[in-house]
Amino acid sequence: MECFGRQGQTELTQDGLRRLRIEAPDEQSYRRVRQRWDGIAKPLDGLGRMEELIARIGAITRTADVALRKKALLILCADNGITEEGVSQCSASVTRAVACSMGKGESPAGRMARAAGAVSIPVDIGMLGQEPVEGVLDRKVRCGTENFRKRPAMERQEALCAIGTGIALVRELRDKGFDLLALGEMGIGNTTTSSAVAAALLGRSAEETVGRGAGLDDAGLERKRCVIREALETYGLYRADALTVLRTVGGLDIAGLAGACIGGALFHIPIVLDGVISLTAALAAERLVPGTREYLLPSHLGREPAAAWLLRELGMEPVLHADLALGEGTGAVMLFPLLELTLSVYGSGATFSGIQVEQYRRWEKEQ
Repeated sequence: MECFGRQGQTELTQDGLRRLRIEAPDEQSYRRVRQRWDGIAKPLDGLGRMEELIARIGAITRTADVALRKKALLILCADNGITEEGVSQCSASVTRAVACSMGKGESPAGRMARAAGAVSIPVDIGMLGQEPVEGVLDRKVRCGTENFRKRPAMERQEALCAIGTGIALVRELRDKGFDLLALGEMGIGNTTTSSAVAAALLGRSAEETVGRGAGLDDAGLERKRCVIREALETYGLYRADALTVLRTVGGLDIAGLAGACIGGALFHIPIVLDGVISLTAALAAERLVPGTREYLLPSHLGREPAAAWLLRELGMEPVLHADLALGEGTGAVMLFPLLELTLSVYGSGATFSGIQVEQYRRWEKEQ
């Protein structure tokens, strides 16, 4: 492999990954945000879990003066060899077609990001073909993965390279002043790879984690479950570590997203998760580098059955329950305007003292 010498990729070894340590979010900043919320002229916890999310962002960024000045949607694009097994309605060519739309800002994710005041950044981390796509950042590790029904999806070093690339992307965006990132992906077959990884990490069966993806019929769903069930047994993945699971049945997008999650924790950038693919990456990241999940924010409960299991394992409660299944980061981007609306109250200065009203007090048992 010669990927580590390329721009935007971080040299990462397995020992180096093991040595990474995550500093816990700042508890003092968290408490200061909560205290400021209690001083704002409204019922205590009147904005519900949105107040908690702002407090968590304060803890992550180490300040009670929470502000979201620059937001980005990071979309990792990759192809998956498992599509050879008929586990998707679409052919692999659709990945590049959608990436082209993303590069022009015309995809649903790009349009939604723009409407939310964010920049969308599509990245080729592993699409088929060497031809660059206009508007898509080239961070290719390899041209697609192997068909994991026949052999492991990628080499261990390739998985490490993808993780390192995700870390590097977050570092680049941090250096450019971005203070909130959402994660998205594009890659035909990646509900198969994510379901396989999720099943292994969760210790769940294919029947519990595998869904219809973009719309498989009953026969297609059973074929998809069979492929995953066979792989879990053949490779002994229920007993494997997270890196082995990723490189055996995962995708370059998932590995890169796991790296982005780790990067958020290393560089103190809050990361908004999307649906089942980014949730799978988040759990992999937490298993690889414990403490990563404290820097991750949930957005919605997706339609894929593994999503609920993953959220539960990560200890997260989704904000939106809207039966979303588009992917690409669209659900994560929906959280951006909700956070901005909440911050408009947090930063308003409309305190109880300012309107000469006695402040609400918490019951002693809640303190």
